Amino acid sequence: MAHSLNTSSVSSSAGPNQPKLETEEIWRARADLAACFRMAAHYGMEEGICNHFSAVVPGYDDLFLVNPYGYAFSELTASMLLVCDFHGHVVAGEGKPEATAFYIHARIHKNIPRAKAAFHTHMPYATALSMTEGEPLIFAGQTALKFYGRTAVDSNYNGLALDEREGDRIASAIGDADIVFMKHHGVMVCGPSIAEAWDDLYYLERACEVQTLALSTGRKVLPVAPEITEAAYLQMREGDPESARLHLESIKRTLDRTQPEFRN
Repeated sequence: MAHSLNTSSVSSSAGPNQPKLETEEIWRARADLAACFRMAAHYGMEEGICNHFSAVVPGYDDLFLVNPYGYAFSELTASMLLVCDFHGHVVAGEGKPEATAFYIHARIHKNIPRAKAAFHTHMPYATALSMTEGEPLIFAGQTALKFYGRTAVDSNYNGLALDEREGDRIASAIGDADIVFMKHHGVMVCGPSIAEAWDDLYYLERACEVQTLALSTGRKVLPVAPEITEAAYLQMREGDPESARLHLESIKRTLDRTQPEFRN
């Protein structure tokens, strides 16, 4: 269900001080983010042309990479990704971001410096749980324990985010969390790196999928004992950055075999 949005407030003219955006580190970030788009499409985590991932440009905390409006995740390549600033300028790239992508991601990266990557999807199982009463995630399956103490719920759905005020409100709702269930909407995953945001996005949807299957049996879902939950969470988080890095490298190897154009 694609929707045409008015992006007239998002300018395509860059400011006078042009950043150096052709470094090896920036190109690696482009390829990493393109890989995440492609694999998210493979797993059915996207919704038409409406969802968006972003990442702060290495070396430029006031610029971020984001997908251009009008393309499915499965179409995106490293060179297609836009570089935007926080003021509505497309500094590099062809096209414009979707309006909601700009207002949400610009304000998250501006207001939450630790969020070097921000992935927003309407992926089905996590979105389904965002529509239910109570806390979306039950800490009952082992995969869910990875997110213990890291989730928040934004209960104040206000329709589309078409101005800075709504972007600021969403950033405020995130607070200290890494994963935000946006009521009636979807989820936002924030991470200190592209790899860690991808890793959380993937395992969050897996946790939500098995929870949905458990709930569908009609039998009571039994949470893990709190002391075990916390201990398992600490075990998982200890090696998370390296595990996430290896996870992203694995999907890039897979794509190099099946969709090598993602690096273009």
